[in-house]
Amino acid sequence: MLPKHLAALIALILSAPVAGPAQAANADPAPAPASAASPAAVVPQGEEHRLVLHDFATESGTVLPAVTLVYGTYGRLNAAKDNVILVPSHYMADWHGYEWLIGKTLALDPDRYFIVATEMFGNGRTSSPSNTPEPFHGPRFPVTTIRDNVEVVRAMLAHDYGVTHVRAVIGFSMGAQQALQWAVSHPQFADRIVATAGTAKTYGHGIVRLESQIAAIAADPTFAGGDYQAQPAKGIEAFNLVWTAWLYSQEWWRRELWREGAPADITLDKVIAGYRTSFIPGADANDLILQMRAWQRHDVGMTPGFHGDAPKALRSITAPVLYMPSATDLYFPVGDAQFEAAFIPRVTLKPIPSLWGHPAGAGATPADAKFLNDAIGDFLK
Repeated sequence: MLPKHLAALIALILSAPVAGPAQAANADPAPAPASAASPAAVVPQGEEHRLVLHDFATESGTVLPAVTLVYGTYGRLNAAKDNVILVPSHYMADWHGYEWLIGKTLALDPDRYFIVATEMFGNGRTSSPSNTPEPFHGPRFPVTTIRDNVEVVRAMLAHDYGVTHVRAVIGFSMGAQQALQWAVSHPQFADRIVATAGTAKTYGHGIVRLESQIAAIAADPTFAGGDYQAQPAKGIEAFNLVWTAWLYSQEWWRRELWREGAPADITLDKVIAGYRTSFIPGADANDLILQMRAWQRHDVGMTPGFHGDAPKALRSITAPVLYMPSATDLYFPVGDAQFEAAFIPRVTLKPIPSLWGHPAGAGATPADAKFLNDAIGDFLK
């Protein structure tokens, strides 16, 4: 089992659908980001919703007869419908994944804003390979893109709330990919854009990393090309280890920051063993792969009208953008964010000064959470 502080941190950041982050945090509390701004902070109370849309056309050309979108809300929509903030989810996350940012003393006060937290295709709850009937079950589910996720959420906001404009889109990791895609696909949709630890395009190094993680799963004979009878457990364990090696910075490992808040008898071997078996508990292999394919293929330059020119797409963004890469992220390196920021007209580039690598973008430590909440709160004012 993972050390308590790491188990709760992973549950909070990755929000495994089988054991949601709110449940994990309540059952096994740790130095949780939600408490960074105030020791008395509590997990905000949200409400879960589901919408079924029929004949959803994916970017690949496949039409799904019905798709289910799972999402959560915090606060109340005002009469003018002008207090909406959208927070799209990240890799294999459920809608609880931004609770480090939501609360009366945090950047997103549910007494002021109506916060809509959406779940992506492939997380095991929103339509996914694991929960869609034939002819689209398992490996036959079409690869859904970041733009597909944007469009299904756009349809939901209009259908359920009559909302066609929001105060801000705020996203971490694959949520940041969505936030920047919103700014390109629908320039008038959001007043402001916030992207933490994520970029507008996945570059070659990230594509290779993700391919190695997919290959780790597929190498398990049990995987059977995606038509497995039982989860390819050994392949998923290999995937977990490849992923873990990139999760934090090299200095995080050198300084043994995994010891923070851990029991006295913690060892690196125990940490590695925990990650090997418990990284995203209960996840389905085809779901894991689907979201990695969406991550791999993302490029705002492929938005219709830009003909593969990502810089041109970024130059088209009209909303102010707060761009917050983690200074030590190995998934979305700060250099990639610096490169992209040069093309965004109204950008504030504010790297997160943390050794916690990718998770810093989701408030991995109290210091990270405070830095993010302060910057995002100021940006929204």
